[in-house]
Amino acid sequence: MKPILILMATRNGGRFISDQLESIARQSHADWQLWISDDASTDATLEIVGTFAARRPQGQIKVLRGPGIGATENFRSLLRRADLAGRCLAFCDQDDVWDADHLARGLQALTDEPNPLAVYGCRMRVCDAALQELHLSPRPARPLGFRNALVQNMLSGNTMLMTPAAAQLLQEAEAEAGSIPIHDWWAYQLVTGAGGTAILDEQPGLLYRQHGANVIGLKRGIRTVPGRLARHLRGKHREWALQNSAALAASSARLTPENRERLRAFTEALSAPLPGKLASLRRSGVYYQSPQARAAFWLSVAIGGF
Repeated sequence: MKPILILMATRNGGRFISDQLESIARQSHADWQLWISDDASTDATLEIVGTFAARRPQGQIKVLRGPGIGATENFRSLLRRADLAGRCLAFCDQDDVWDADHLARGLQALTDEPNPLAVYGCRMRVCDAALQELHLSPRPARPLGFRNALVQNMLSGNTMLMTPAAAQLLQEAEAEAGSIPIHDWWAYQLVTGAGGTAILDEQPGLLYRQHGANVIGLKRGIRTVPGRLARHLRGKHREWALQNSAALAASSARLTPENRERLRAFTEALSAPLPGKLASLRRSGVYYQSPQARAAFWLSVAIGGF
């Protein structure tokens, strides 16, 4: 079984980070190294990390200084500096709790996948701050792939594990990308756009803690439609799509020919008037997983929000 490099971005995570660190220590797959990049925490985060590192084998935990401009850029800085050395790569949040077999299950799924370019994620047990389970994260209704990734992020970064080839792809493309809204969405887009496989394990592999200060939360169901539509109408989704499209275009040589054409059609749609927008979106083949997300998207297209 392959060694795994885990990347964790931290900032003022002292309230919960011990739980996550201990869950990493309990992993049944023990061949891992953890790199932590801290964005100038002012609480006990670094002290807790230091105490944890002192109990682990020398060199297993590495602590770096983050760029101090948000979680996405902190993860990017980790990816940029990572010594991949043929290892699988995992992303990790500071406030979750991994199941003891999280890494082992993900690694087995990647080992069973014939495509060497692959990224794994799993469903999550969504919890409150005290780790009381609320519900499971959604199950996808349609296959994962580039056409879905262009408009929707279905692989949550805190569950991601990827093959060495996928990790190398991301590290090389990171140097090409400009601004991106969310690192894991970009990773889902790039790996699938390059012909890679995205795997979403229907069995949950971690406790996803919701505590009011999450950088990204998880909401679901029909109640999310007003908020989603409001973001569309404010142009937020279009702004994200423009950033993602520019980042993918910078790495277009890494995409398959078919997906380069899909990206071109999708990018054209972002600046076209409605008839051309509809035609370009149809050519791109983009799709959402849920009826609620699909309805919000097409309504925003019709009334000029996307």
